[in-house]
Amino acid sequence: MKTFNLGGLLLVLAATGIACGPGDTGEKTPTGTPAAIDPADFQTTIDNPLYPLAPGSAWVYEGEEVDPDTGETFTTRVEVTVLTETDTVAGVEVLVVKDEAFEDGELIESTLDYYAQHKDGSVYYFGERVDNYENGEVVNHNGSWLAGEGDNLPGIAMPGGDVSVGAVFEQEKAPGIAEDRSTVLSVGETVTVPAGTFEDCIKTRDENPLDQATETKFFCPGVGFVREEFEEGDLSLVSY
Repeated sequence: MKTFNLGGLLLVLAATGIACGPGDTGEKTPTGTPAAIDPADFQTTIDNPLYPLAPGSAWVYEGEEVDPDTGETFTTRVEVTVLTETDTVAGVEVLVVKDEAFEDGELIESTLDYYAQHKDGSVYYFGERVDNYENGEVVNHNGSWLAGEGDNLPGIAMPGGDVSVGAVFEQEKAPGIAEDRSTVLSVGETVTVPAGTFEDCIKTRDENPLDQATETKFFCPGVGFVREEFEEGDLSLVSY
């Protein structure tokens, strides 16, 4: 599954998204990382309504994707589990989330993602440790990064407070490795997936400037991420 992030040594007024004022329809300045990360400002209790991560929680997603090179269609499955353990990244205690991706039933990637919630309610993404598989064996760790290493900064998986149309947040800030950013396209969406129908959801456009990939995602209160649509296919929540 594709993830989120933030960046830039921008001084944050509040990582709540920036509302559109009268006559203001342009894209907003990204919500960024505070110039200094104070561990005292973070907690591992993550209860942001649009990105809840309670230890022991689990989500399963399924979909189909077309290989752009061969035209072959394969099934995808992603299993996400919030572990009961914590770790420390960039001096901040973080919650650990295990993310496993399968293609036609074969494990292709296993990732440990690191999150913490800021006192303003924003869920920060502190990086990931990635194991990429081929034929059941780990072949590399491409895509791994951690905040605090080199120029890497924590990203924002989801701003706190009311998220407004036009709000922009950078999910990952690992130059040359992971630089995803999200823009909120709409709010108040109703989304139906195999796991159910959810209301008051937000719709985002996620962009990866490193490979020019763009995808649309939906996040719903009390559940979090429920659906992803991209050029080669889609992924939907089937159980949680």
